[in-house]
Amino acid sequence: MDFMKLLRSFEEFLFEATSWLVFYPLTLWRVLVRPLETMAYSDAEQGDDEAGRYDDALTPPLFLLITVVLMNGIALMAHLPKPRLAGTLQHAIFDSPQNAALFRALIFSLIPLVAAVLLLRRQGVRLSRESLRPPFYAQCYLAGPCAVIMIGGGIIFQRQDVSNLYGLLLMLAGLAWFLTAQTRWFAGRLGIGVVRAAGLAIWALVLALVFFVALLIPLALF
Repeated sequence: MDFMKLLRSFEEFLFEATSWLVFYPLTLWRVLVRPLETMAYSDAEQGDDEAGRYDDALTPPLFLLITVVLMNGIALMAHLPKPRLAGTLQHAIFDSPQNAALFRALIFSLIPLVAAVLLLRRQGVRLSRESLRPPFYAQCYLAGPCAVIMIGGGIIFQRQDVSNLYGLLLMLAGLAWFLTAQTRWFAGRLGIGVVRAAGLAIWALVLALVFFVALLIPLALF
């Protein structure tokens, strides 16, 4: 009986893992081409029962995590020079590809978290796990391409055989795409003008960078 349960669990895992090969590129394409529609899709899926939720796409946090893991793998294959590590905590994170990928996923999840909290505050909604989940999930879709662009640009900057101009152009184009989508999202959800929405989008990004620096401080000290 236990063996059959284990076999079914393995079958389910095998199907789920291989289905990512189909649904990951589809989800990435949908986010890149129709970011607001994909975010609205995420909001709608929150109301479905758990079994049928995100049936034709990856869940947003999983999409973000896989994106960071893939980009981390590309960075490893690029044979980039390793950063100089001084502290024990730095070695614990960056000496392990798995830990480095999880750390980067945590860093990029700051963007969805800050944007979701700002939205709820502007809406006057009480902050709770249930109220935070829908906007955070929707924002995770937006953070996926952002991770591709920023990590990809960083890889180009560290390569000696590729001009830094390409990395800069990639980052600028990605930043423009991200802020445009974020502005439209804030404008649509809050019913405000484009200028105010753009200010919120920029402010959310600045706050995420502040939290990012705050996380780096103990990393540099220990």
